[in-house]
Amino acid sequence: MKVLIVNTSDISGGAARATYRLHRSLLTEGIDSLMLVQDKKSDDYTVLGPGTKLEKVISKIRPVLDQMPLKVYKHRIKTPFSPAWLPFSNVVKKVNNIDPDIVHLHWIAGGMLRIEDLEKIRKPIIWTLHDNWALTGGCHIKWDCENYFEKCGKCPLLKSSKEFDLSRLGSLRKERVYSKLKQLYIVSPSNWLADLVSKSSLLKDKYVKVLPNPIFTEIFKPIDKEFARKILNLLKDKKLILFSAINAINDINKGFSQLVNALQNLKLKNIEIVILGSSKPKEVQNFGFPAHYLGHLYDDISLVILYNASDVTVVPSLQENLSNTIMESLSCGTPAVAFDIGGNGDMVEHKRNGYLAKPFDPLDLANGIEWVLSAPNYDEICQNAREKVLKEFDSRVVAKKYIELYKEVLNKK
Repeated sequence: MKVLIVNTSDISGGAARATYRLHRSLLTEGIDSLMLVQDKKSDDYTVLGPGTKLEKVISKIRPVLDQMPLKVYKHRIKTPFSPAWLPFSNVVKKVNNIDPDIVHLHWIAGGMLRIEDLEKIRKPIIWTLHDNWALTGGCHIKWDCENYFEKCGKCPLLKSSKEFDLSRLGSLRKERVYSKLKQLYIVSPSNWLADLVSKSSLLKDKYVKVLPNPIFTEIFKPIDKEFARKILNLLKDKKLILFSAINAINDINKGFSQLVNALQNLKLKNIEIVILGSSKPKEVQNFGFPAHYLGHLYDDISLVILYNASDVTVVPSLQENLSNTIMESLSCGTPAVAFDIGGNGDMVEHKRNGYLAKPFDPLDLANGIEWVLSAPNYDEICQNAREKVLKEFDSRVVAKKYIELYKEVLNKK
């Protein structure tokens, strides 16, 4: 069985890291898997990226060009929106030349593919969704908007007052393309996103299956906490709260302001916070206790050390599909506290391996942090966290489920 995994990047970004883990998991299980990307960061020979200097230059320009239609919407909310209009990517030609049995799409925005390109793929398509983009007119994070139930338009993220705006155009384009794709199978990493798919006007008639992202539990595993803190030069007699996100402070979806409100309501003493994904800003937030800004870490081993050095990981995001941060933390035996939204409940079992706070309530988020850090059975909670991941998200477990799906799709063909 030959599988081609298509994603905009191989290891840059949350969706890319989840996709690359699946790719490596399939190889371990003996599947002939290749990964095709627009932006290659690794030196993995099983990942195919731009080959020539010209292709590499174009791959850097395409994400910028794809955003050009958004220039019309000067007051839009600055969250990801992908028009996916840019032609001549050459990706479909590469896909068809490779001639796999299955084409497995993941995050394909950033100018990599035009939505009309999907019609030209000659093999069955499995599409794992990492956000809302496939079922909307262009936004990746829909928040409270429910326009996708029928047709997008008057997009609140674009701050548009017109029915026929860029979101409506994107929705109509997807509707036309999807209607022609008879071998399109949707995978959702979370039950939450699968429910949205079933309600959406664009994808409600398509096959959908819930399969989580995998994690390498032999890498993300518990290690000695004192040793981890010594490496990071963190005090061993403090309770450490971890907040980790790409662009942690400035991405409004990651909930930094909600976190600040929660931390300012903590009654605990002898605590410190560790922030990953941001260097120390010019104007430092006053939490009422010390904060450590670690900037960015680019390898799994450093992440493992950080999770193990921490006593709790807080994920105050406003929307999450299946958070890599939560999964990685639990796999290292560190409990997680998050709002009860999206796919968080697929991983965090309330008051068993972490705490699910009332959505966007900073007081309850603070309650969750205090509950974990003060729990008399803290060691048991940490063990529950690890066992949850071993049972449901281990790379071997997930890869085998994907292989079953591939066989099912090929038999339908």
